[in-house]
Amino acid sequence: MTNNTPGLPTLAILGGTGKEGKGLAYRWAKARYPVIIGSRTPPKAEAAAEEINLRLGIADAVQGMANPDAAHRADVVVLTVPYSAHRPTLESVKDAVQGKILVDVTVPLVPPKVTKVQMPPAGSAALEAQELLGEDVKVVDAFQNISHELLWEDGEIDCDVLVAGKGKAARLQVLELVAAAGMRGWDAGPIENTAVVEGLTSILIYLNKQHKAHSAGIQIIGVPRE
Repeated sequence: MTNNTPGLPTLAILGGTGKEGKGLAYRWAKARYPVIIGSRTPPKAEAAAEEINLRLGIADAVQGMANPDAAHRADVVVLTVPYSAHRPTLESVKDAVQGKILVDVTVPLVPPKVTKVQMPPAGSAALEAQELLGEDVKVVDAFQNISHELLWEDGEIDCDVLVAGKGKAARLQVLELVAAAGMRGWDAGPIENTAVVEGLTSILIYLNKQHKAHSAGIQIIGVPRE
């Protein structure tokens, strides 16, 4: 039995063995997208895929493999690694992502001061990725401000997702993925705006700590939805 709907793009989630990656993989596989989990360690990717498949009750909903293989087979690549692994992972898949959209979920957090916004010299993790990968890759930021705990649950998430990055068409395609994962998405403009999108994460972490919460998020109000 297959889980996939014909015509949907294949999604590779690099670093998908982490909580954020597994949550997104679960939601997209549930929406019948072909999903591949990538990892530096293929057995970890295979174990994460099996965990999601067992939850869905479908044996082949998600596959697991090495990051470069996952990126090569995908139509859209999603990067969900800690910032310390951001550049090495991008370098390992640079050739495989040419001509594709790369959805960068990475936030440039610098432990232990994760409640303090600390942007890299390029301006944001997404701008770093764009500089490293080149103009043939469309880098788009999304999902930085969504708690992994909410992703692993079922049902819609009552938070908004800001989507900023290179090219209107690429942002619109990522907005479709946001909707498929059960969230409201907003086109937040060009890749230069990713500094704000990523920086909000530290503020949300601060609010969680201050209020002993776990899933602070954002909502856009006062703007009619299209």
